[in-house]
Amino acid sequence: MDHPAEYRQDDLPAHPGGMPPAQPPLRVAVIGDSGAIPADLYRAAVETGAALARLGAVVLTGGRDGVMAAVSRGAWEAGGLTVGILPGDDPREGNAWLAVPLTTGLGMEWRSLVLIHSADAVLMMGGGNGTLGELSASYLNGRPVVVLAGTGGWSDRIRTVLTDGRFLDHRRTIPLEFAATPEEAARRAVQLARRFRQRYFPGPARWRGLGEAGGGAGDVVAPA
Repeated sequence: MDHPAEYRQDDLPAHPGGMPPAQPPLRVAVIGDSGAIPADLYRAAVETGAALARLGAVVLTGGRDGVMAAVSRGAWEAGGLTVGILPGDDPREGNAWLAVPLTTGLGMEWRSLVLIHSADAVLMMGGGNGTLGELSASYLNGRPVVVLAGTGGWSDRIRTVLTDGRFLDHRRTIPLEFAATPEEAARRAVQLARRFRQRYFPGPARWRGLGEAGGGAGDVVAPA
């Protein structure tokens, strides 16, 4: 089938809800403990997911149990969109509250990098070594981070090792921010996500329909 060299707006298929938004929705990745978690951490994670959903954010997690399941449940029950970035190839590996179980086949470590690169901001609660690695990946890749204080694990210990009380090292790449409640953490994470998007990816994307065959590196380009 032949395609024109460049699509006009009128050539695009109709969107079920009218024209699609100029920008994709903001995405917040929530990182924290896997496995069995204390009841207070579970409640905080459910409340965080619900607060993010009410603010219109897409809620990203590692898709499995623990904090990931609780956050997904809160967001799901509040009518939000939940995406789980899974380490394996089986979508059944994800928890019951995922709208989109995204399989990667990459294993835990590389799955975590996909999760961080998929986010506009990161929200951390509790957390062991895996969460600490995701925090480091967020810092290395310039993703803003909000830590929910009082949730145990590295979320409460990380303050003791920060440079100037805010940074993971002397490079001072991004400051870590701390929140006292799930609602505050969610609100600040969405604010930082919006700031991140506006700084690095301003304006709408534009579909040109060219692809590599048309001499471009891809189809979605920045506005002229």
